[in-house]
Amino acid sequence: MSKRKDGQARGKYTLELKLEAVPVTPKILGLPVQTLGNWVRLSGKGQLKGAGDKPVSPEQMELDRLRAELSRVKMERDILKKANGVLRAGSPVKYAWIAGHKARWPITLTCEVLEVSASGYFERWRRKDCTKPSKPEVNKRISDEALLVHIKAIHAEGKEEYGWPKMWKELLARGIRVGKERVRKLMQRHGIKARGKRKFVVTTDSKHSLPIAPNLLDRKFTPEAPNQVWSSDITYIATDEGWLYLTGVIDLFSRQVVGWSMRDHMQTSVVTDALRMAWFRRHPAPGLIFHSDRGSQYCSHEFQNELKGYAMKSSMSRKGNCWDNAPTESLWGRLKVGRLYGRRFATRREAMDELMDWLNFYNHKRLHSTLGYVSPMTFEQRWIAAQQQDRKSV
Repeated sequence: MSKRKDGQARGKYTLELKLEAVPVTPKILGLPVQTLGNWVRLSGKGQLKGAGDKPVSPEQMELDRLRAELSRVKMERDILKKANGVLRAGSPVKYAWIAGHKARWPITLTCEVLEVSASGYFERWRRKDCTKPSKPEVNKRISDEALLVHIKAIHAEGKEEYGWPKMWKELLARGIRVGKERVRKLMQRHGIKARGKRKFVVTTDSKHSLPIAPNLLDRKFTPEAPNQVWSSDITYIATDEGWLYLTGVIDLFSRQVVGWSMRDHMQTSVVTDALRMAWFRRHPAPGLIFHSDRGSQYCSHEFQNELKGYAMKSSMSRKGNCWDNAPTESLWGRLKVGRLYGRRFATRREAMDELMDWLNFYNHKRLHSTLGYVSPMTFEQRWIAAQQQDRKSV
């Protein structure tokens, strides 16, 4: 330890600690780093003032402190909720999870919440370059122990949705070059597998006298561009407070969920709200085909008038034929098997939070075999980039 001018010992801080410390406080307080730096400099000169040049009272300072503490508590809650299964895993899996979420939360905070050493992360995890797995795979064969760490981390992050085919694709996407048979055998040896499939009941109410639209889709599930065909359906989730009904609207081009609504009832608003959300997010051109089943909500005059107002064409499946709306039925299967099976929700709010988390995971991260093992968002972004490149080359 060297000495400062005032005789006090000068601390030696590692580069990793400095890089980590800089963004922590601004993130907790919700402030830009530059703003915080300006406040520190003004405080040293005795020139720090509040809004409108008014002095800051002790009550206001306490209120600001409480707000900062509340922000930190919320971040810790989000980390605990997101980590879930990782909490029961060993340090290597936790370090892998922390590395995968370092852009979202401060590393020191996630280490504290997951009860692992921050120094251990920097000294062992980052030194071994585990956050950049492409280098060791290029130079030499990754060991089974290291590969198993990656597999367990992906398995926990994806809430146990991936079997070995998607796991292999996800490893390749992360730069880990490994054979699919090796992944299959390693997962089988350690009992790592996707959640089991389960049959779910269809709840469409088609016993009504409302007008039925023709089947314009006719099982053509691969449109050539976004916002040409949307498909919608309603499913239900049990909670201790009663049923929660979820309506989803997906764009069949990228299989992205573009609109949704959650209600405690099966009235027409559960579908009209999902449609409005999808329209405000996407603003499709007139002529879009909106496909659904023959449920009374979709056949209602209110919903049909909503479609006409958006210049959309209504299309409906044949009676009792779930295959006419297979992509949306498949979406609900993935949701219930991958995230809801075996879960019990005390409140509808708890179920809604879980559904929102899954919808975000599905749109942005979940590999889709129909899309060549990329996420819906990635598939659409690549298509848009290709279209822009083609226009530039013309």
